[in-house]
Amino acid sequence: MHRVGLTALALAVVTGLGGVAAASANPSSGGQHDYPSQRRVHDAHVQVAQAADDVAGIKAALVEADQRMQAAAVRAEQAAERYNGARWELQQARREARVADRHAAIADRDARQQRSWYAATVVSSYEMGPSLSPLSAVTSSAGLPAVISKMATLQNAQDAMDHTYDSFRASSTLAGVASDQAEQARAQAETLAAQAREARDQATSAANAADSATQSIAAEKSRLIQRLARLQHVSVALAEQRQAGIEQAAREAAQQAAEQAAQEADQAQQEQQQADQNDQPSTGPDSGPTGPNPPTSAPTPVPTEPTPSAPPPADPAPPAPASGASAAIAFARHQIGDPYVWGATGPDAWDCSGLTMGAWRAGGISLPHYSVAQYSQSTPISRGSLRPGDLVFWGSSSSPSSIYHVALYVGNGMIVQAPRTGRDVEEVSMYYWISPNFFARP
Repeated sequence: MHRVGLTALALAVVTGLGGVAAASANPSSGGQHDYPSQRRVHDAHVQVAQAADDVAGIKAALVEADQRMQAAAVRAEQAAERYNGARWELQQARREARVADRHAAIADRDARQQRSWYAATVVSSYEMGPSLSPLSAVTSSAGLPAVISKMATLQNAQDAMDHTYDSFRASSTLAGVASDQAEQARAQAETLAAQAREARDQATSAANAADSATQSIAAEKSRLIQRLARLQHVSVALAEQRQAGIEQAAREAAQQAAEQAAQEADQAQQEQQQADQNDQPSTGPDSGPTGPNPPTSAPTPVPTEPTPSAPPPADPAPPAPASGASAAIAFARHQIGDPYVWGATGPDAWDCSGLTMGAWRAGGISLPHYSVAQYSQSTPISRGSLRPGDLVFWGSSSSPSSIYHVALYVGNGMIVQAPRTGRDVEEVSMYYWISPNFFARP
């Protein structure tokens, strides 16, 4: 009877009959119970198994929906930073074009001046020609000394005219080169302006797509949670609470795993550096044996404290000034709660590189509004060398050119960042999402 009761209960749960029809009395059978048939029992077990499968499938779909939302956010941020990069390159090109224009104008003025001087020299030479000719000296009463003097004067005048002509030709050539360079710089700026407009349109499209995906996926998750609530026979509110707890636990587990992986990587790097140091032969005067039976000496003790990892490819940069780093951190924290807007540099909205640029501007250091350029204009360091005020970067590969996100490190594994559309400036663990893979000191 116990087995029949469980089967009836399973059937009632699946069919929603509340147990009434599962084992109801049949009046036509004289009050005897009409137990479910073997077929109905089998179908009930199948439906229970299918419900369990649906629960697992819904949970997997919820995880997959979060991954799609994250991928859309990454694509939007990559597009936004490409736009920042295009604007940065355009600014540089326009600056170079202005410099080239100034150089071309200076060269043109010099060429015109040299042309004027050469023309004046030619006219003067023509006017003085008859009086300086050797024939006039011979026919005059001055004699041979006058001839020699006038010949020398004529040669000097010819040399001066040749020098003026050479200067004119050189300045004309330089003016032409400068003019060509200025024209090329303007053309390059125009090309980059078109690329910047295209990058802006792509960033707008990616941001809109991410926003649309966020809304669509949020609605999809809501429907999935409602289905999950029905299958688990709980309220939608409880199902949402459970799902939020599951997602939070998953984030914390991923964060702990990332932190552990980072610590293990740093430890492995330190051990490798220590091993490399121990393998290096000593170059001191007492390093080699002095005879057939050299005296034994105590081995060099290995340091017991972990060796700090040196940032590739050079030694760690000097620490940022305390006032500068603290000012940068204070500025960034003051923006917490401001919205993320791609391309924004404040004062009430920020994107990732706009926030770090503004923070370090308050700290006394000028950084460009472009995460890749912020990395290239800073000193690369290792994760183990991070100090408050340093910059933390995310890239899609091992190449710095793939960097698409940057945040300000504030100590104890925490960062202040402008994350992405739909999320405000916040202070979180730097492992809250994807583990960062580039680090630098302004």
